[in-house]
Amino acid sequence: MSARFAGFAACLASFCATTLCAADDAAKTKTKEEVILDRIEDLQKQLDELKAQLSATRSPQATPPTAAAAAAPAQPPAQSAEANSAATSQHTVASTEKSAKPEPFSFADFTWLTGNPRTSESPLETKAFTGEFRADTVYVGDLNHPQDNTIGGSSEVFRANEVQLTQLGIGGDFHYNNLRGRVMTQFGMYSQTTPRNDASPSRGQWDLDTAYRYVSEAYGGYHINKLNGINIDAGIFMSYVGLFSYYQFDNWAYQPSYVSSNTPWFFNGLRVQIFPSEKLKIEPWVVNGWQAYGKFNKAPGLGMQILWRPTGSLSILGNQYYGTDTLGVPDRKRFHTDDSIQWKYYDRPSRAIDKAAMTFTFDAGCETGGGVVCHGGTTAAPSQYFLGFMTYQRLWFHHDLFALTLGGGAITNPGRYLVLLPPINGATAITGTPYFTESPGDKFRAWDASATFDYMPTQFVTFRWEYNHRAANVPYFSGAGGITPLGGNVGPPGSFVPGFTPDLRKYENRFTIAILVKM
Repeated sequence: MSARFAGFAACLASFCATTLCAADDAAKTKTKEEVILDRIEDLQKQLDELKAQLSATRSPQATPPTAAAAAAPAQPPAQSAEANSAATSQHTVASTEKSAKPEPFSFADFTWLTGNPRTSESPLETKAFTGEFRADTVYVGDLNHPQDNTIGGSSEVFRANEVQLTQLGIGGDFHYNNLRGRVMTQFGMYSQTTPRNDASPSRGQWDLDTAYRYVSEAYGGYHINKLNGINIDAGIFMSYVGLFSYYQFDNWAYQPSYVSSNTPWFFNGLRVQIFPSEKLKIEPWVVNGWQAYGKFNKAPGLGMQILWRPTGSLSILGNQYYGTDTLGVPDRKRFHTDDSIQWKYYDRPSRAIDKAAMTFTFDAGCETGGGVVCHGGTTAAPSQYFLGFMTYQRLWFHHDLFALTLGGGAITNPGRYLVLLPPINGATAITGTPYFTESPGDKFRAWDASATFDYMPTQFVTFRWEYNHRAANVPYFSGAGGITPLGGNVGPPGSFVPGFTPDLRKYENRFTIAILVKM
């Protein structure tokens, strides 16, 4: 520091000498007062620089805050969108000791991503717990006007021409020293509609779908201070297969395309989040199965997510999965890859259109064994595979007060093993239905398009208007006659009802009005 002060003293001496000379030099065009003011300004700049240097040497290195949007399956997610799951909250590191290394994905603002909440703070934060409240209330107008007000073929929208509470979530993130955990409830329609898509509870006892019905996330874990952080979590966590979040507040659209809607929202098992750097996450899983509370057969599901964000404008996500997920058919193996890119290609905060971004997702998979093959199938052993894509473009206006999203996608899925079963006469994934079979050789192709307008007066609420057009190659969507027998469901769920025929159509058009709250 002596050298810095010596420089300062020399500057001061120079200042004095110059000032005296200026007073005697009549040839100067500047007055004595002007010269003094100029020198004082130069001296003030050097003083400010010296203060900054002194402050830097005395203050500890500050750890930048974690971008909640970049976080993890705990938000959902990390799936928690694709937040994919980076750290589970603003307390990913969850340690009272300051880390010399930056937290994962804290180097930029990633609240623009779909699958991530755009909130940058929490009014419910304490030292050991950050609370979270979510409310998703929606009105859906189905232009097919089903008489039973029932919508099929979606994992986000379920009732027509009614106001419904899709999800009420109360919970948050626990963080104390290196301990971590998260819990989130799912009261409302999700408590009924998500469990009915899982056939694993029919294997064995204890009614798993009832046990987990009101919980969307519940896990505990431990943080290890190695690399840029390692998290070990066990329980129910978001998957982020399909890019979009399970929670509509986090997404650019209310009804995502089939690639997202028909792939897992959650896993029940173990995950290890490894952060080799602040820009990369590697996350292997050992889980019960494909969005399953229990196992379909003896073998567990295995998978891995890799999330790379090289800059604040680019996010690349890859999910890979292997499992035996056909109930009672242990020889049938499932393979699936889900890969997405998100790119913010325009960012001008002072302009009327202040931001623009796009996403592209491609999924491919197949099943082999147990009477089916991945390709080159025959009548005796049909091909059973999944191919799909979706893409979205989003524009933000007037300092992110408004946003417009246009998008859509398409899938083909012979064997229908990832097609959401319409709830005809109360049918579930366990019961199936004779009115819409999901057997080897059954063809299914579908596509959709949507337009979404958001009004976001604060970071904690979104008012959303959306229009969707969806179509399939076979009758699939609820028509005017509905999919419920007159007088209500008859006999065992999903069973054949004499004299009843569900009204299924090849297309549907609907509009959605939603109020989405997160704090």
